[in-house]
Amino acid sequence: MKNGFFVGHGLGNDYIVMDPKALTFELTPERVARICDRNWGVGSDGILTLEDSQKADFGLRIWNPDGSEAEKSGNGLRIFARYLHATRRTRKTSFSVDTLGGLVHIALHIDAWGDASAATVEMGQATFAPEALPCSLEVGELVECPIGAAGEEMVFTGVSVGNPHCVVFKPKGQAWTREDLLRLGPALETHEIFLRRTNVQLAVPTGANEIFILIWERGAGETQASGSSSCAAASAAVRLGLVASPVTVKAPGGALEIDVDDAFHLTMAGPVAEVARGSLSPSFVREIGALP
Repeated sequence: MKNGFFVGHGLGNDYIVMDPKALTFELTPERVARICDRNWGVGSDGILTLEDSQKADFGLRIWNPDGSEAEKSGNGLRIFARYLHATRRTRKTSFSVDTLGGLVHIALHIDAWGDASAATVEMGQATFAPEALPCSLEVGELVECPIGAAGEEMVFTGVSVGNPHCVVFKPKGQAWTREDLLRLGPALETHEIFLRRTNVQLAVPTGANEIFILIWERGAGETQASGSSSCAAASAAVRLGLVASPVTVKAPGGALEIDVDDAFHLTMAGPVAEVARGSLSPSFVREIGALP
């Protein structure tokens, strides 16, 4: 189908999937932003495109809704995996995907209707090294480092899981509000110490193996869930001794299960849903074709 698309979500974090070979136009940052616009386009938290790869079974490119690119997305990977299975690009239930944030392996879980309604993803290894984010702080590890943002002083733990994250914890029994996220999220995302911006998680431990997070994604803003954010927050919580693995990470959109081993290798498991399939109208294609 020319100019076709597939829409799926992981716990409310939604992506459009496209095959560039089936498009009559080239995706550019401006065109991606228009397609992702919830008032002027299809609407989504980003676009996933099927790419060729010499390293893996499939290649994946991840576009944020502002037209920038992301290295890795846990929810995006589960949506991409469901797309591959649903559109019969593969009948395998286990395969590898090449991303800018590294190679990942995915195992699909097929339900009674034959749908890949859940997936387990090996998300790679978390690191707290400043150069991995990258971050301008000269410290051995980005663990409980002081930072000031939006007129508030706090401490953060910086984690790379193939893409950058800034995790700020409150003690157990306290809570973050959406107002906190809308105030601190953009200020932390664009803080000068994060050389390529960062994703932000406001987190609180809620049990021996459980945390709750609010999420501000680089290039996307507030999201209901995020696989890489869940991995980053779980890694930080284990590193700080706040919880033990495996970690149930709860967000407004739902929960993901994250296993963090002794070397901080990460495995994420969670649901994924298909929403729609369709094609862009000829008039919309003409409209975005006029954009740079």
